[in-house]
Amino acid sequence: MLHLDIKDETTHLKAVILGTAESCGPTPKPEEAYDPKSLEHILAGTYPVEADMIHEMEGFAKVFRKYNVEVFRPKVLENCNQIFSRDIAFVIEDKLIKANILPDREQEFEAIQHVLDKIAPEQIIYPPEEVHIEGGDVMPWMEYIFIGTYTGEDYPDFITARTNKEAVAYIAQLFPHKKVKAFELRKSNSNAKENALHLDCCFQPIGKDKAILHKNGFLIAEEYQWLVDYFGKENIFEISKDEMYQMCSNVFSISPEVVVSERNFTRLNNWLREQGFTVEEIAYAEIAKQEGLLRCSTLPLIRTNENLI
Repeated sequence: MLHLDIKDETTHLKAVILGTAESCGPTPKPEEAYDPKSLEHILAGTYPVEADMIHEMEGFAKVFRKYNVEVFRPKVLENCNQIFSRDIAFVIEDKLIKANILPDREQEFEAIQHVLDKIAPEQIIYPPEEVHIEGGDVMPWMEYIFIGTYTGEDYPDFITARTNKEAVAYIAQLFPHKKVKAFELRKSNSNAKENALHLDCCFQPIGKDKAILHKNGFLIAEEYQWLVDYFGKENIFEISKDEMYQMCSNVFSISPEVVVSERNFTRLNNWLREQGFTVEEIAYAEIAKQEGLLRCSTLPLIRTNENLI
């Protein structure tokens, strides 16, 4: 059995589901794009090819093996993009919560049934239909659960709005002992540099007290400022609009000391090393073209305070 345990974003990782790029299907048609960045690359003829993405994900898996992390992969579905496992479910404490995802991605959840079979059924939560939520918007952190949301009346008009106000209330009800802190995100169906698809596209805690942050990803200045005050300005790496577009905030922590990052994030990676982190650099720029990166590709199941090796 798997005893789920996720209390934050950075404690030592023991078990994770890593997506797969195998049989991810042909380049989508423009009208099939889920986000503006994918659309941009579809129209430009630069959409990533399967072989390159498989190679990039294998590089990520290799880093997990180096740190003795147990890695599960989804069952490969034919012609289905299964890279972003964070979209289909997420774990808080000892509960795995199924994301209420875009309907045509339902089979992606079914493809991790072999992992779900190792989890006690009462630990798997299926939110009601009116609750829209994806794992990229949810971050347990100490006494908090941070949630990215969009509550504008035009919510239904945005394919990029993935977590609604009903979801914020639902998570607060599921975890009454936690402080649920919601952040309104900037959404755009057409401009990738003005769109925070998920909270982890403009913010992520790292280490024990630091964070990567992009101001323009937040619709409400006071909510952005709350994070600056919470972490302290000296502990924050503020990324530019272009760095947000490149997915600089979507790195992944294997432990409080070890961060997996894209090898082209020179400014960020230098800063991380200056702060004392070990940075595992890998190639992930092709996958980034789909407006998702390292955190998006993972579904952490168990983190522990024990040492890694």
